[in-house]
Amino acid sequence: MEFQPWMLLIFPLFFAMGWLAARIDIKEILSESSALPDSYFQGLNFLLNEQQDKAIEAFIEVVKVDPQTVELHFALGSLFRRRGEVDRALRMHHNLVDRADLDDDKRQQAIFELAQDYLKAGILDRAESLFRELGKTKYAKQALEFLLALFQKEHDWLKAIKIAEHLTEQTGESYAKQMAFFYCELAAEEAAADDLVVAREHLQQALHEYPQAVRATMMLGDLFVGENKLAEAIATWKTVEQQDEQYLPLVAERLLNAYRSLNQETDGVALLRDYLNKYHSHDLLNVVFAGVLKNEGATAAYQLVRDELERNPSLLGLDKLLEARLLEVNLDKRADLELVKNLVHKRTRNLAMYHCKACGFNARQFYWHCPACQAWDSYSPRRTEETGSTL
Repeated sequence: MEFQPWMLLIFPLFFAMGWLAARIDIKEILSESSALPDSYFQGLNFLLNEQQDKAIEAFIEVVKVDPQTVELHFALGSLFRRRGEVDRALRMHHNLVDRADLDDDKRQQAIFELAQDYLKAGILDRAESLFRELGKTKYAKQALEFLLALFQKEHDWLKAIKIAEHLTEQTGESYAKQMAFFYCELAAEEAAADDLVVAREHLQQALHEYPQAVRATMMLGDLFVGENKLAEAIATWKTVEQQDEQYLPLVAERLLNAYRSLNQETDGVALLRDYLNKYHSHDLLNVVFAGVLKNEGATAAYQLVRDELERNPSLLGLDKLLEARLLEVNLDKRADLELVKNLVHKRTRNLAMYHCKACGFNARQFYWHCPACQAWDSYSPRRTEETGSTL
């Protein structure tokens, strides 16, 4: 296409259109900014200067002057709740819920925020009522999750189970493991009240929901022991191997005590030695060591630990080996060996912890429910040295 002189007119036209568009945008921005109260800009200035408290007060003034600033209401309410100023958050969100001009979407959001305020304030009945009100809104899943946490906090396990069922139906995700733990909690309450029949029903329901529920199996075995049905208890605890062999150390001492009560301690030691050969575990070694020491003597116990240390070298194993060796040596050699043993033992104290995979909390005893983050089944039944999760 050849150049034509009239084409020179196009360039000034484009510049004129751009200038006009810019003028319109600037006028619109100036119009919108002039409609905002001075407090709004003061608040922004305080935020930029990291003066959060003064910024909040300035934004509160904006809300008083211009009630239409709905998003600012939400922002301030959430900020108050995070800062622990729950009363102010409640007032802010109550004002939104009570507004007649609020559309349905914003009203649902206000109810959702208000429910969280009540939960934070510990007014659980009001929080529950508001979360349930959101059952058929876009906040339904989040509301159910808050209700699940609320009922766990209240130890209302039956309601927690119902909410878990609703969540499964709504999301398609499985909450079977959590439900199994809730049934175990119910069983523990019934067992404490000496209602063993109902306790057993709850444990069987736990296993129906989640067949790998090791805790339910352990508790069923405990119920059999309470009824002096030791053979049934042993058979029950043995099934832990099929559920998850990592948890065998948690039932090892129970098994040995049951065999001992049946005058079959050697059979119990033999069973646990077989487990130890197949599934290395420091806790399992401790139980087998005690059984071998009692039934076969110090030399056999020392050889057991030495063989295990050769197969699975660890500082915890070395600590146990030194303990076993001390049982054999003469008094004149004990002082140096005890010194070494004490040094190694101090080093291994932090290696013999249980570790929460959810929050990283370390504990000396095993928990099904983390006391720090409230997560279920977040602790490995193996010590931190074995899992490589030492801090």
